[in-house]
Formats: sequence, C-alpha cells, structure tokens
Amino acid sequence: MSLISIYQVLPRLFGNKNTNPVLNGSREENGVGKMNDFTPHILKQIKSMGFTHIWYTGLIEHARCTADDKFGIPGGNPRIVKGRAGSPYAITDYYDIDPDLAVSVPNRMQEFADLVKRTHAAGLKFIIDFVPNHVARQYHSDVKPEADFGLNDCQEWHFSPLNDFYYTGEPLHLPFGSGTNIDLQTTYEENPAKATGNDQFSAWPSINDWYETVKLNYGVDYMNNQHKQFAPMPVLWPKMVDILLYWAQKGVDAFRCDMAEMVPVEFWHFAIAKVKSQYPDIQFVAEVYNPNMYRDYIFTGGFDYLYDKVGLYDTLRGITCWGAPAYDITQTWKNLEGINNKMLRFLENHDEQRIASRFFAGCAEKAIPAMLVTATINQGALMLYFGQEVGEPANGESGFSGDDGRTTIFDYYNVPAFQRWYNGGKADSALLSDSERRLRDTYVSILRMATAEKCFTDGAFYDLMWANSNVDSSKIYAYLRHVEGEAMLVVVNFDACSDRDFNIHIPNHAWQTMGFNTMGEVSVTAVFGGSLSIRQSAQSIDETGLFVQMPPMSGVVYKIKEV
Repeated sequence: MSLISIYQVLPRLFGNKNTNPVLNGSREENGVGKMNDFTPHILKQIKSMGFTHIWYTGLIEHARCTADDKFGIPGGNPRIVKGRAGSPYAITDYYDIDPDLAVSVPNRMQEFADLVKRTHAAGLKFIIDFVPNHVARQYHSDVKPEADFGLNDCQEWHFSPLNDFYYTGEPLHLPFGSGTNIDLQTTYEENPAKATGNDQFSAWPSINDWYETVKLNYGVDYMNNQHKQFAPMPVLWPKMVDILLYWAQKGVDAFRCDMAEMVPVEFWHFAIAKVKSQYPDIQFVAEVYNPNMYRDYIFTGGFDYLYDKVGLYDTLRGITCWGAPAYDITQTWKNLEGINNKMLRFLENHDEQRIASRFFAGCAEKAIPAMLVTATINQGALMLYFGQEVGEPANGESGFSGDDGRTTIFDYYNVPAFQRWYNGGKADSALLSDSERRLRDTYVSILRMATAEKCFTDGAFYDLMWANSNVDSSKIYAYLRHVEGEAMLVVVNFDACSDRDFNIHIPNHAWQTMGFNTMGEVSVTAVFGGSLSIRQSAQSIDETGLFVQMPPMSGVVYKIKEV
C-alpha cells in the first residue's frame, strides 16, 4: 500500500511563459499553456517530489470566448462565458479536448494520447475531471453529436426522468453585467430557460449563480420534495457512464468528480460499478462537502476518496489564520473514524485561496505545520496545487475572477512564482528567491517522507494530546503513526510568535498499542525539522518525556524504533 499523493495542475496556466499578461487579455495577448509543456523532464521532476498522481484540470473542452474559426470551432457567447478563457467546469463537449491546450488543434486528441503516455512513462497516474452535474449552456459535441443532451426532451415539462434537463417554463433572464464585460452588445436567448447548475430552478439566475451552466437531470424532482424516479432508469444515466468509459479506455487512471454530492448516490453506485467492472483499478475522487453524506458516497456510491474540506482543511485554516485551538484537530479525526483512510487532504486547490495571499495566511511559511499535519495525520490521499510549494500568492486582478487570492480558472494569465520554478521548461530553482527555494525544499522533504515511510503509508494513528496536559494544546499538537516495531512521532507548533520548549509524553498505553516492549530500548532519530539523535529506554521516555524545542510555526518528526 502507498499514500496517494496528487499534484493538481491547470494546463492552461502551467506552461504559459508570458510574464507580462494584461487584464482581461486574449489568448494571443496573454498566451496559454499546452499539453506538450508537460515534457518528460517536467514530469520526472514532479514525480521526484514524491507525487504518485497528476490531476490535469480543465482538459475537457469547455466554453470559452476564443474562436478557432479555421478549424470550424466558434467562440462562445460572452454573455454566458465567465472570463475570456472560460470555466473548465462549463463543459461543451464531454468527448473532446479543449483546443486551447493543443499545439495543433486538429491533432489535439493525439496530443492528449501522447500526454497520457508521457505521464505513465514518468511513473505517474493520470487524473482528469468528470463534471457530471452540469454542462455549458451551449453544449454541443462534435465528436458524438448523437449523444447531445436534450435532443428528445419535452420542454413543456419542468421535470421528467425522460428529460436530460430541467425547464423553468419562461425565457432566460441573465443577470446584468454577466459574462466577460467585453462585447456585451451580444445577446443570448433561451426559451424556456433551463435550471442553472447550482440548483437554481428559476429563469432569473443572479450574478453569483452558475448562470453559465445548466443542471443535468438524474431523476430527482427538486420541485417536489426531491422525489426520486429511478425506475425505469433515467435516460441520462447510461449517457454519463459512456463518457466515463470513453476516457477510461484512453488510459485515464482516476476521475475527480466535480460536485459529486449534487448527483444522487444511486447514480454513482450504478456508474462506478459499471466502470470498475471493466477497469477494476480505476479510482474515483468525490468533491463532497456534506459530512452527513460521506459514508453514503463511500459505501453505497463506491468512491475511493472524498474531499476532507469541511473537516481538516477548515480546521487547519482556522488554527493558522484565526487562532483557533490546535486541539480542534482531535475532533476532525474522531468525526471520520472508520473512513479516515478514504479522505483526500489538502491546503490549496483551484477553488480555494492561496496560502500566501492576504486572504489566507499572508505568508506561505505560516502553513508549514498545517502542511505537515495534512501529509501525515492518517492514511488516505494528499494533494498539492501547483505553485503552492513555492508560495504563489495570486496577487492582483487577472480578469473575471477579480483579486480574491485565487489563481484564476477563468482567464488567460500566468502564475508568477510558479513560472520562476518552471523557468521556460527547465524545471529548476535557478530563478527562485531564497525563501521560495527553502519553502519548496521543505515541501519536498514532507512529501518524500510521507510517501516513503511505512508508518505514514500504512501505519495506524495514535493521538497523544490526552496524555500531555502539560503541553499548551491551543498551540501544540502531537501524535504517533506506527507499524510493528516502528513509530513516527509528529509534533507541530502553531504559535506564530514564540519558541516552545516542552516534554512530549508517550504513555504505556501507546507503547502497548504499538506493540513495543515497554521495558526495552528504542532509538529516536530526527527525520524532519529536528536535530535529535539519541538512544534511551522506552520506559524513560514514558517517565520523563521527550524534550522538544520548536521555533514558531514549525514541525518536527522523530522516528522511534525498537533496538
């Protein structure tokens, strides 16, 4: 067994070499990354950091204002496209690759196939998005037009399991100022209006709604107490399974399923079983935010991993940014007892604000203890968003997304701190500042340790806070990960201002739980963030504790082995 470690990338931005983009710039003005930017050298460097998987975000063709007229690909209506590059989650063709990402647009599927081969050759698994809940308002598949949605819908019905969409019964009224704010003299008509992707069953979506998307119908009547009509099977279900199988046979190893909780668990039970019957090793990751639904989506739906956002992410952010007590971490793992190994843990992704932004910690180094906990607290999966490891702050306004501490998913733009590491494809640290280089080295150390040490990949978890009342649990957190004859002691200090000196006690119950001889000797070696290298008896550690000295916002890891 091994810890799944995912590197999330946005190919549109990843390889973009333009260092001087303009606000709301076009593709020609600001540039765009390509699939071919993921060279064997680049992928080797990503693998060497300790990653097992790479999630290519936004590969599937989606709505954008840019036209490729000479290839017969029109631009989307700016009234219903967010940003000039568009949202990767407003899909226009489930069976095609986005033309922006290809060097040769007519050969984009071959470039995708080559990317799959290079990724696998580098020893990495290949993840793409599956966006099941909604599509772009101008969805149309050139690859498989016979599978387009709504072709046989009765638009007079608000809901029917025979329809692919939901209908409001009146014309669409788009919010004032929607779209890119560029060339808004255009109009867009839709009558009757379809429900929006974020479950707004009205013809009047607001500027904050997902107005550029339309909700797909899995047989749930949302206007009638969410009544489910699954027999006979809704017509949409086999269509969506066909999409999953289409990409699985092209070598995709895993699907990150967007807003999975907005799609009924009964569909996932059907779809995942169908795909895994042909591709048993394929994995499914669910974007789910409702803890009350976690076990349904694992045990009924069949998901391999779920987002640990409202648990560990929110807790660690609260501790790092707002002074919440470190002991809150205990409740997060208790809430997940029995499914801790099914959680995907992260501190950044395309939806969340960058750690180094003024909206989060304002300084990337402040999240090092949170990162250490994210990577080592339990079995499951770990994820980083590209640029996190060099402290990308996402400063300034890029276009539609505004200045909100996020790396834009809507615009043609760049990621400056990451560009310095990318260095025109060299993938080295030559252009990084000293602080960026140190931060990246720290991340690499954590990743390699978390993915290589058996205690972290396979070991059980033991919370030490109950046995350490002498320690300031508002700032300090300590725990063990262990396998037979070996343990890792992890201690983190969330105090942003003060050094901390204290003893960590490992009680007899912990030694017994880990299967150590409580009267024997153990060796204690620092493997991250410390300088300790001693040998002492387990009993003496139990009685006197292990003395730890920690600077502000830091973490240490000690390996304990029976002698």
